[in-house]
Amino acid sequence: MTRAFLKFFVLSLLLLPASCMEWEYGLEEDFDISASAGGLFITNEGNFQYGNATLSYYDPATKTVQNEVFYRANAMKLGDVAQSMVIRNGIGWVVVNNSHVIFAIDPNTFKEIGRITNLTSPRYIHFLSDEKAYVTQIWDNRIFIVNPKRYEITGYIEIPDMTMESGSTEQMVQYGKYVYVNCWSYQNCIIKIDTETDQVVDELVVGIQPTSLVMDCNNKLWTVTDGGYEGSPYGHEAPSLYRIDAETFTIEKQFRFDFGDWPSEVQLNGTKDKIYWLNDDVWEMDVNAERVPLRPFLPYNGTLYYGLTVCPHSGDVYVADAIDYVQQGMVYRYSKNKEMYRSNVWCMFMRNKHEWRFMPCMWFEGFP
Repeated sequence: MTRAFLKFFVLSLLLLPASCMEWEYGLEEDFDISASAGGLFITNEGNFQYGNATLSYYDPATKTVQNEVFYRANAMKLGDVAQSMVIRNGIGWVVVNNSHVIFAIDPNTFKEIGRITNLTSPRYIHFLSDEKAYVTQIWDNRIFIVNPKRYEITGYIEIPDMTMESGSTEQMVQYGKYVYVNCWSYQNCIIKIDTETDQVVDELVVGIQPTSLVMDCNNKLWTVTDGGYEGSPYGHEAPSLYRIDAETFTIEKQFRFDFGDWPSEVQLNGTKDKIYWLNDDVWEMDVNAERVPLRPFLPYNGTLYYGLTVCPHSGDVYVADAIDYVQQGMVYRYSKNKEMYRSNVWCMFMRNKHEWRFMPCMWFEGFP
């Protein structure tokens, strides 16, 4: 997946479109960034049911950003709620949640090369091979099995004790032949799937609504729960950060937060020995730590941090500030030594604060 340098990485955010654009609907623009040393894709969710999701591209070398690149390259809008993106074997896969579609694009030209349709409400895609991948869903008690080569659905994995109405599966990580999945909205567990049988073989109960899932250099799973909300029929509790051993599928350590905290967006650095997360501030911690740090990596400063990712090559930390969910937002770029780069990325990634809030996730992907 990676080579001597990072080619592309991905950041998922929220986005509102500009009030006016320099390009007209229906006109295609030609792009070719193949000569670039690498860059950052930013998936901007947009407003729920407004169909204004977009894709942006940032070049760290030139410190320039191109907004609406999917729209401009394909003469059509990306759709409703761009949830996530992953790059594999020279193809970018953009998951558009409320449009029930995953687009395959050329990451150098931003052109569409295929799409997987008829999904319920897709969240993330995880590849098992060139011809098999899993797609998690919300409002569905199934994980879809797809063939990426043929862009078609080939089967389903039904999740035990999960209803269609409250169904929610999210991020996926793999350890050996098993894929682990956090079950988020109105759920409280991590499930374990045998990829040879496509069956759920175990589940581990954690706190209410685990929002993220990553695996560190020690083969430990990390998830953070948001604790639900006051008045929820599914409960409300203080959130926690969990370290889970992938081999035994047991909780090793629970780091408890205060009631009313809202942690999210667990991410790893390139060597996978440090984790980062949002909880008003941006936090950093060694994966072998036995207690949460006393001071944050980046303190809250009137900011509304909403998305986070870490470059696996340089260690640069990218964090999104939603500002007020109305005006254009900002992506800040910091070095691993907490120094802010002079040039940051203006992106319009906010939705109205009264709309549904799908917490974004950000991650880096190597480009072979």
